[in-house]
Amino acid sequence: MLRAIREQIDTIFREDPAAKSVLEIVLCYPGFHAILWHRFAHKLYLWRVPLLPRVASQFNRFLTGIEIHPGATIGRRFFIDHGMGVVIGETAEIGDDVLLYQNVTLGGTGGEKGKRHPTLGNRVVVGTGAKILGNIRIGDNVKIGAGSVVVHSVPDNSTVVGVPGRVVRVRPEGGPLEHGHLPDPEGQAIDDLARRVADLEEQLRLHLETREKP
Repeated sequence: MLRAIREQIDTIFREDPAAKSVLEIVLCYPGFHAILWHRFAHKLYLWRVPLLPRVASQFNRFLTGIEIHPGATIGRRFFIDHGMGVVIGETAEIGDDVLLYQNVTLGGTGGEKGKRHPTLGNRVVVGTGAKILGNIRIGDNVKIGAGSVVVHSVPDNSTVVGVPGRVVRVRPEGGPLEHGHLPDPEGQAIDDLARRVADLEEQLRLHLETREKP
């Protein structure tokens, strides 16, 4: 347990440049508190203890603003930055070295039974307000832009943006999520159409000028 706590603290120092001391992390980081409470609730859930795991997760939600169902499976070095509004469903599975920002949802799409929440691979980063819905797989080294809504599986080493989420870049392994420099597929499509219309107008103008010459 102490090794797991030390690893969690080291992860926060690595991911968050605002972290100044171990004491600050222990006292002031809701993502740190949330994952420790979840580890406890998940153990109770696996031991099939009735009711108490849900009570622990609800207390976790009250304390941190982060709702993690005790059935969710979470790997090592998981970090929730800020964290308020994060929701992780019962059958969600999260790999190692995953980073979530605030208001992320790993949810379902309706009243389906069985596996109904996403599976995230290793080294996934999910931007602020993104929603990943349904029994889909997000591959290793995937970056999901802020505000995206992802409802289909995503291959490894990809960047996803938009509503619905689209794969806009297949990236080399690793590298940070550059929130301010993500591509805009809708804007690019509009720009391409505008250039095409301008080209057609120019061709039409030249054609009319040619016909008007004696």
